[in-house]
Amino acid sequence: MRKEVIGPFQLFAMIVLFELGTAVVVPIGLESGHAVWISILVALPGGILLFMLYTYLYRQFPDLVISGYTRKILGKWIGWPLSLLYLPVLTYNGGRNLREAGDLLISSSYDRTPIFIINSIMIIAVMYILYQGIEVFSRTSEIYFWLIVIMGMISNFVVIIAGLVQFKNLFPVHPGEWIEVYKSAYPNIWIFPYGELVCFTAVLPHFKTKNKIGRTGAGAITLSALMLSFTHAIEMSVLGPDIYSRTTFPMFTMITLVNVANFLQRLDALVILTLIIGVFFKMSIYCYAAVSITADLFHVKEPRKLVIPVCSVVLYSSFVSAENYPVHMNDGKVFLENILPFLCAVIPVLLFVVHLVRRRFGWYR
Repeated sequence: MRKEVIGPFQLFAMIVLFELGTAVVVPIGLESGHAVWISILVALPGGILLFMLYTYLYRQFPDLVISGYTRKILGKWIGWPLSLLYLPVLTYNGGRNLREAGDLLISSSYDRTPIFIINSIMIIAVMYILYQGIEVFSRTSEIYFWLIVIMGMISNFVVIIAGLVQFKNLFPVHPGEWIEVYKSAYPNIWIFPYGELVCFTAVLPHFKTKNKIGRTGAGAITLSALMLSFTHAIEMSVLGPDIYSRTTFPMFTMITLVNVANFLQRLDALVILTLIIGVFFKMSIYCYAAVSITADLFHVKEPRKLVIPVCSVVLYSSFVSAENYPVHMNDGKVFLENILPFLCAVIPVLLFVVHLVRRRFGWYR
């Protein structure tokens, strides 16, 4: 059976779409107040460094996903249960992304539709693309990358020409506020969305030009950071820090204010489509990583057989994880601060250090 491969621009597009995901629509970095756009840029070097760590481990074990080289480095008795921890986290976080998309659709247009129906339709699309394989998925990302860029340019352009931007909401940034900027950047924004790239440890074995992986990833993360920073700066300048921190979907609230000459208005569809596309790609990569790790841990020769079980768990977790959206957001804060850093940063750093020690002393068999 031919191994599926993905090219540099395909990986580039996948990373950008994954990074934007829900981060472009929901409020992030609330601790930094009106300087959230700076926090995103401050966290960028840490995000690139973290991806370089994933890249290093991948180059040492190019044919293995993260669960494979975790067992290789730490041994079967430690590595297997440690790798197993990724599965509930990946499925839970995938379910959170699905829940956020469903809640936006319900609050904006489908208020009489059960969230289960909306989420089921989206998860069916994810199942379909995963059955087609990572190569088809990566080619699809090339198309939607340009669509997201065009829609983003249109949305921000109309907000600017509508005269909604108030730069006084972004400046000044006082010296004392820089402490909050760094607290917001590390670890919160560093982990969400940059640290979530740990999912790509399941995608990298399919990359065909291994010598370009570092530049491709760094370029994609940088572009994502610039797009996120600019978008959240526009949202903050329009809404102000108070409304930005209290609204569920700042981008959606911002775009509803657009009214150019009583003609150009009601551009809500652009935001909804942006979130649907972002969630689709982010959730698909989460599910793909969960499928790959499950197949590796339990020696399933045909990973496609796991698509329906994994996606069913993601669907189930999307509507039972929290009784309402405020609870959902509070749970997400606890999850982001206490659980996600361990899997996105602590374990990879541990693997890196142990691998260097074992290689230095020749402890590999």
